Amino acid sequence: MRLEQAGGLDVVDRPPILGADVHTDEGQDDGPDTPLKHFGEEVRIERERLGIRRDELGRAAHCGYSLVAKIESGERVPPPQFAEACDRVFPHSHGRYTRLWKLVLKCAFPPSFRKYVEQEEIATVIRRFNCYLVPGLVQTEGYARAVMATGRARNQEDLVTARMARQRILERAHPPQLWIILDEAALRRVYGGPEVMRGQLERLLTLADTVPHVVQVYPQSADHFHGVVSPFGLLSFDEGADVAHVEGLLGGRLTAERHEVAVAQEAFSMLMAKALSPLDSSRLIESVLKECYQ
Repeated sequence: MRLEQAGGLDVVDRPPILGADVHTDEGQDDGPDTPLKHFGEEVRIERERLGIRRDELGRAAHCGYSLVAKIESGERVPPPQFAEACDRVFPHSHGRYTRLWKLVLKCAFPPSFRKYVEQEEIATVIRRFNCYLVPGLVQTEGYARAVMATGRARNQEDLVTARMARQRILERAHPPQLWIILDEAALRRVYGGPEVMRGQLERLLTLADTVPHVVQVYPQSADHFHGVVSPFGLLSFDEGADVAHVEGLLGGRLTAERHEVAVAQEAFSMLMAKALSPLDSSRLIESVLKECYQ
């Protein structure tokens, strides 16, 4: 059964469409009862009840007065650290703001991508191939911000916040295995300048050295061309069949159709076989790092 067909934008592994503002459903920002506005109102009411100034809450959450004001007015998606700070500062919250934040975060993803995020959170193995960019799950904040800037979305900061928040699944005591295959071109395509790229490639090397994750690079040469022009991924679970996610111009599509998943599995297996070994991939990343970004 097909789980989801996207008419929106996948903000995970590629930049947003020019001028797109994709963090909510159409018309969602106009209502007073969105999760984003509700979260902000709850923060404001409790802060004022306790006589806490915005700058004081900002210091506790390691952010500025302006961000606190925007969160309270429902203009910005709060980072997870903000919700955790509210639970520390506001007595008897018992994790309430962190629980609300999980609902709020969905507002930062396009409707077409929310089902994928839900499935990603419970996956035990995440496989991603990208021929253009480093996948969103391992992007540094600087790289993610530079990628978002190319799309000129009005809600760039919310998109970056959401992307960084998704990466928390890799910080669990028992994280899913992340298996990434990148075209070499993704290592050489510059976003944000040499310093940002240096940090991004160092992040990839750290991931490659961390069990249980795997990073492979597909070499950029004519005799090694893989023929795969669309980023795609696969999610595996403790129970149930794999699902596949395929990106396109107008967004991503999540599918559990047996034939489509089998095609994606075969394509990923071929890429694994033809890409450089994990050790040689790390060596190539190190080589590009020294050649291009030192």
